[in-house]
Amino acid sequence: MSNSDIDSSALNNCITQTDVPEYPAPYRGKVRDVYSLGDENIGIVASDRISAFDHIMKQSIPYKGQILNSLAAFAFDKVDDLVATHVVDVPHPNVTIAKKCKPIPIEVVIRACLTGHAARVYKSGKRTLCGVELPDGMVENQKFEEPILTPATKAEEGHDEDISEQEILDQEIVDPDIWEEVREKAFKVFERGQKIAQQQGLILVDTKYEFGLHDGEVTLIDEVHTADSSRYFYADGYGERLEKGEPQKQLSKEFLREWLMDHGFQGKEGQTLPDLPDAFRIKVYNRYTELFEKLTGQSFDPTPLDMNTFNDELKEVFDKY
Repeated sequence: MSNSDIDSSALNNCITQTDVPEYPAPYRGKVRDVYSLGDENIGIVASDRISAFDHIMKQSIPYKGQILNSLAAFAFDKVDDLVATHVVDVPHPNVTIAKKCKPIPIEVVIRACLTGHAARVYKSGKRTLCGVELPDGMVENQKFEEPILTPATKAEEGHDEDISEQEILDQEIVDPDIWEEVREKAFKVFERGQKIAQQQGLILVDTKYEFGLHDGEVTLIDEVHTADSSRYFYADGYGERLEKGEPQKQLSKEFLREWLMDHGFQGKEGQTLPDLPDAFRIKVYNRYTELFEKLTGQSFDPTPLDMNTFNDELKEVFDKY
């Protein structure tokens, strides 16, 4: 099935919420439903939900869960020689079986360029981000001399908050030895992600990682180098666009944020979340597919799902673990 083949049946057959029979209600994140599978494992179901500005859109994106799950599996596999990962198995297009870990309550954000949140802070006149000093004279999307680490606290509700590494240690949020290992492994994983992207004609601009502890070992959890957690630019033409002050050609969720802003929504009080038209939902699907295919060098072939039997299908998968 090629990008243009998805039709109204796919648009009307998205996974918006799961309820697996005989299993406790899952923890529902913005995109994933997480089920406890006994003492050792969890079952992570990647839904077709999509979020921006900390709001889940009213319409979902067909096959987005499969794309995310497959891309995360690909990326975890590429870094498991650098860091322990939570992946146990990927037995279904929408499911990852993972080790139960104790999450470290910090989002580890690494940035190679002055883009997104970092660019907005810089434009406001500030020259410090999460305790990192930023040089004068930079322009938006310019590369830093070396990637920088700009952590954020993980908020249960609302926005994550910037925090410096020193504040993490001063507030005793993470043990110093564990934090040192987290930052070291995060930079190594980012460097690997940059190399893989470069080989495929892309630039890994920034990303967020989440870590946990499994039997005391620092472990990479959640997702890695996907369109939901990372921003990519096309390498071809990057320098010319930078020189001319033009927007970069990118593969990320930024185009969804831009569409929402064009329709008067930035997640602020009093603003109404707009509906995503079907034609735009297909565009989003195409963008996610393009990133998967560009990054992996493989074609994405969605597995059609029957929503009437999907929860029973998940039960059969979970029962094996």
